[in-house]
Amino acid sequence: MTPAERDTLERLEERTRTVRRGGILRRSNDRSGELFVLRSGLMMTYVLLGDGSRQILRFHFPGDMLGLSGLVYPEAPETICAVTESVVCPFERSALAQLVEAHPRLASMILAYGQIDRVSLTDRLAALGRTSAKARVGALLLEWRSRLRAGDGSIGESFSLGLTQEEVGDATGLTAVHVNRMLRQLEEEGLIAREGQRVTICDERALMAATNYVDRYRDLDLGWLPAGR
Repeated sequence: MTPAERDTLERLEERTRTVRRGGILRRSNDRSGELFVLRSGLMMTYVLLGDGSRQILRFHFPGDMLGLSGLVYPEAPETICAVTESVVCPFERSALAQLVEAHPRLASMILAYGQIDRVSLTDRLAALGRTSAKARVGALLLEWRSRLRAGDGSIGESFSLGLTQEEVGDATGLTAVHVNRMLRQLEEEGLIAREGQRVTICDERALMAATNYVDRYRDLDLGWLPAGR
């Protein structure tokens, strides 16, 4: 990035706000005036259904921009909640408007990020409707590792899954009991190993084949991005 682009992004992170685990950053139907950059921690976006159940849509990792789904609505369509204690950097919509006008490449990168997010969500939707419980849980493990690797290239086959089984269930459309059963089945088949919150992918190729997982954070074509200013 150019020095001007870096300065622009740094200005988005001038203010910070700490959100404790389980804390709500913004509720569905709140006014969606602010956007956020996640500086540290883990967060998730979810909706509450008519029967009171929760559907987790996305998990967010450091560097993610939060609240983009509310850009075109006066009220937020989703709730943003902290999975772990997190630090976010809030900024006004007007700052994003200035970024788009002054830095087309940064604006294009945000557009590209949104498309990755959309395709990943489409994969999740297809999995919920057409794959087995085992495949859904296995795909979530692979996606979690991919997101961690994007921020830390040293992560190998073993990683910390900082989610409860209830949270895994709310992301995959399963009960916590069913999630536990599927994790045990993945272990028995030699696809993963677990020790506490730590998960090891033992046979990546077989697990990817069993889950139809595609890593949407690799093999990106960004050659079309405009030059930086």
